[in-house]
Amino acid sequence: MEYRKLGKTDMNVSVLGLGAWEIGYQRISLATVKKLLNEALDAGINVIDTAECYATSEELIGEAVGKPRRKDCHLFTKCGHESGWSYPDWRPESMLRSIQRSLKRMKTDHLDLIQLHSCSEAELRQGDVINTLKRARERGDTRYIGYSGDSRAALYALECGAFDTLQTSVNIADQEGIDLLLPLAETNNIGVIAKRPIANVAWRNGNRPPTDTYGRPYWERLQKLKYDFLQRSIEATVTTALRFTLTPPGIHTAIVGTTKLGRFTRNGAAAAAGPLPKELYESIRARWHEVAQPSWVGQT
Repeated sequence: MEYRKLGKTDMNVSVLGLGAWEIGYQRISLATVKKLLNEALDAGINVIDTAECYATSEELIGEAVGKPRRKDCHLFTKCGHESGWSYPDWRPESMLRSIQRSLKRMKTDHLDLIQLHSCSEAELRQGDVINTLKRARERGDTRYIGYSGDSRAALYALECGAFDTLQTSVNIADQEGIDLLLPLAETNNIGVIAKRPIANVAWRNGNRPPTDTYGRPYWERLQKLKYDFLQRSIEATVTTALRFTLTPPGIHTAIVGTTKLGRFTRNGAAAAAGPLPKELYESIRARWHEVAQPSWVGQT
């Protein structure tokens, strides 16, 4: 497994991380989650990224990792939705309660990274949310603070100088951030965590759109992008998609969610193949610039 220094932090992170959305929302058993997380850690993955609003994700991580393997991983979470994703709450007291709850759920005395979870540019500019994260860092709840989001809000997060990391969408169907965000992140030595790195495998059903609204925008974009490589097997296309996300300068880790045992080994092999060949990478970028519409902004 390749490791990269996460921007200005002291963390060397695996190029593949585990996104823990699925284990929370898909009602995966604790026994399976223990197998999944231990398989990931044994494969050299040392980033586990979750959020307080991912259903039971934090509790499952706490039970599966706990004290025995805490030293083997960097625990990242997000705050701002104390009562669930549909109920954003940026009040300082709510955020601080949420952070304390995350610590208890994950059975740890500190987190490695706490991120604002897609709050607006207006909230960022107002300043209370940033000051609250700084307060959490000062009292030892977290080592570093970050912003998770996209487009103009993410750009402001980079410009304001308050954050150690940025988590943003980068994939074959979501390339706004490559031009808008990555150059400034690299200049400012901000660690970049790529979310949704395989575009939710939105092409897997061919001409049939996905039933979930989460992956639908990517499916619609890919119908227009019509990359040639998407005609290959799922295993081959996922490999190409993941390698694409890890190719741009400035990406440090890509968090992939799964509930399937064995997937970390296959994804690890894809990452180990290294960046895409220059010609293929540039052809995907050129197709994006040819087809992408102004509305194709980064997807939360």
